[in-house]
Formats: sequence, C-alpha cells, structure tokens
Amino acid sequence: MKYKSTRGDVNGLGFSDALLMGLASDNGLLIPEEIPDVSNALAEYRTLDFIGLAQALMPLFIDDIDRATLDRLVSESYATFAHDEVIGWRQLDNIAVMELFHGPTLAFKDIALQLLGKLFQHVLSERGERLNILGATSGDTGSAAIAGVRGQDNVDIFILFPEGRISPLQELQMTTVPDANVHCIGVQGSFDDCQRLMKTVFSDAAYKAKYSLGAVNSVNWARILAQIVYYAYASLRYPDGARFSVPTGNFGNVFAAYIAQRMGFPIRQLLVATNDNDILARFFATGTYARGDVHQTLSPAMDIQVASNFERFLYYHFDEDSARLRRFMEEFAQHGEASVGSPPAPSLLNAMAIGRHETLAAMDSVQAKYGYTLDPHTAVGYAAAQKGGLEDAVVVATAHPAKFPDAVSEATGEQPTHPTLEALVNQPTRKDDLAADLDAVKAYVALRATTQG
Repeated sequence: MKYKSTRGDVNGLGFSDALLMGLASDNGLLIPEEIPDVSNALAEYRTLDFIGLAQALMPLFIDDIDRATLDRLVSESYATFAHDEVIGWRQLDNIAVMELFHGPTLAFKDIALQLLGKLFQHVLSERGERLNILGATSGDTGSAAIAGVRGQDNVDIFILFPEGRISPLQELQMTTVPDANVHCIGVQGSFDDCQRLMKTVFSDAAYKAKYSLGAVNSVNWARILAQIVYYAYASLRYPDGARFSVPTGNFGNVFAAYIAQRMGFPIRQLLVATNDNDILARFFATGTYARGDVHQTLSPAMDIQVASNFERFLYYHFDEDSARLRRFMEEFAQHGEASVGSPPAPSLLNAMAIGRHETLAAMDSVQAKYGYTLDPHTAVGYAAAQKGGLEDAVVVATAHPAKFPDAVSEATGEQPTHPTLEALVNQPTRKDDLAADLDAVKAYVALRATTQG
C-alpha cells in the first residue's frame, strides 16, 4: 500500500514514511492510494475479537512492517485498556452507546494514540532516528498523545492547548506528566489558533526538516487507520447496516467511519453531531463551508470552526480531483468560506447541531431513565440521534463523564469520579504560556527540540 496527498504533489510513500511525514509536504493530507475492499471477508471478520480484527485490518494498509511485529504492536497497544474487549457497549432501549473511553486517559483518542506511539517507537528505532512531535489539542488529543510517547528516548512531544478553554482535568492529564520529553504549552487563544499555528509551522519545509517534526493530530493517517477498526467492529453487529451518531469537531472520527463504509463494512448512515460550533452542520445543509466565531461550550473538544480532517472528505467528494480541492482550500483560506454548490446528498452523511440546553437535557434524561451517565460530548451525539430520528443508532461515546464533572453536575446533580483522575489532584504541574504567535512557537520548539545526532 502506498500513500498520496490530497493536493496531488506527493505520492508513492510507504506507510512508515507517511507515518513520520504526518502532514504532507505539499500541505495536503495523506491518504491511501486505494481503499481495500473487504466485503468478501465480513463473515470471517465477525468471528474475531477487537484486537484480532485490528490485526487483520492493519496489514491491508501497512506492508512495510512484518506481520508478526505488527501483530505484537497492536496487541501491546491495547494491553493496558480497562475493558476486556477494549471498547464497551451499553444498550439504552434501541440506542446503543459504544464506549471508547477505557484507555489510559479515558478518551477515544487512546485507541489511536496508544498504537501511534508504538508505531513511532518501532519505526524510529529501526531507522536510528528521532522525532519531535508537534500537536494541538482541544482537550483529549494532548493527554492521549503524551500517554502514547511519554518517556520514549527517541521522541519529544510539544502540545499546544488553548489556555482556559479545556477542562481543568484535561489540563492536569497533560501538565502532571513529569517525563522530560513532554512539553505542554498554554496558548492565549482558541483551539483554532493552536491548530493554525501547528499547521503553519509544518508548512515551513526547512524548519520541519531541521527539527524533525512529526504529527500526532488526526492529520496523521495512522490515527484514522486505528479508528477505522472500531467502526468496522461495531458495524458487524448490524448485518443490515449500522447507523452511527458521532460527536464531531475535527472530522477525523467520523471520517474513519466514512472510510470503513467505503471498504465494504455494513454502515448505512453517519450523523455528524456538532455543538454550537456548527461549521460542519451548516456545510451539510447548504454546501458552503464558512468559518464562524468559536463558541465556548459544555463540550470543549468540539469547540472548533476549522475541521482539519474535512479536506480528506472533500477530496473524495470531488471525485479525487486534487486541483479542484486545492482551489477550494485556497478560496477558504483567503475568504473564510468556500462552496461546493449543492450540499452533498444525505444518503450516507448528514449533520445536526445541538445546543447547550439540548445537551444538558440529554444528560439529565439518560441519567434519570437508565442510571447511565453521558459526558457532554457523547450527549451531543445522543441528542442528535434522537432529534434526527435515528432510534436504532450507535452513539459514539468519546470520553468518560468524570473528565467533565462540572457539566455532569449541572445536568444531573451527580459528581462523577474516576481513580485515574482523582490521583492527579495536587500533583505538581509543568507548562509554559505563549501568545498565539508563530515566531514564539517556533522559537520555543527550536530551543527545546532534540535534533538528529
């Protein structure tokens, strides 16, 4: 399997090169040159557990790491998860909740980033190289990425997060990590500022090469690959086709489901559930992708107005026409909006925005009716499924409710806890504060990055 860029100037990369490149050198996003068709293997896949399915699917996309090694890396990645089957499942009448929060940082990002950390470690060790990871987080990616690479001697990690705009527990999950290869940076601005700074740094090819920069955000194809597995696994419960409601910020999570459907897994509908930061809901309703103001909400990991993974979807929407995609992205960058004309047909993908009141009401009603606690992101997905009439939907639960105790308390009067999070309180913290300034970020990384020996 080889990889290419959505923007057309990069192609023929092996998986390991794509892994380390992260963001394509032409500023596009890397995708496989072809999507495997697994439709004839579904019966066999239904006999596999989660790890077995991951081990079956990974070699379809990774052919430059030998099978035994790849199987071991997959198995090791999920060995520390608290659930025997890696993901949990809770049935609430006709709606099912797929729990993706049983990893070390209690968020769905762990499923991808535990594997990504193992892949980085293996590839870098094989090549005798090191990497400086630069990432931006709206809450969960940072701690999950840090957990995946902390203490590694061939990786340093720099995480930008919007100061004061993530939950206190999310911040503690990053800033209490004592390992010397971890650098947490509170940026005075929004997550979109953090993401813009990160992508602009990566667009400086000379700087990226000098400091051996790599990406852990969902711009890295390996993140998408790992996420495909749980959609594949869940869809096999529904021979007639699963319908997923996915809380969505950067579009990476729901894009993984989109690829799983294109591979032939039984998926018949994807609901893109957003909060008041509704750029994606507006796009699927109108065909216009238009930046708006960033609103702080109960679900901060979704407080995003520019969805970095959306470019991958647009590439396929434009029938893999890189020139058309490039024009669209250039227009959006220049004017803050661009249009595809008519909105995409809603046969597979649809979208819905859920406000604060609806989020709180969903958390309260589920707690009262089922004794089950939703975090505010999962509540957006649940409310969207109900509002959209997806009574048999699979709602993707992206975080443990204990990560957002204030929102849960406001909705239900309950105060969720978790031992992993309780242990963080009163621990020493480390972080640095920076303005949302490109030169400041580049100087910070340059001072602390470890370059090739």
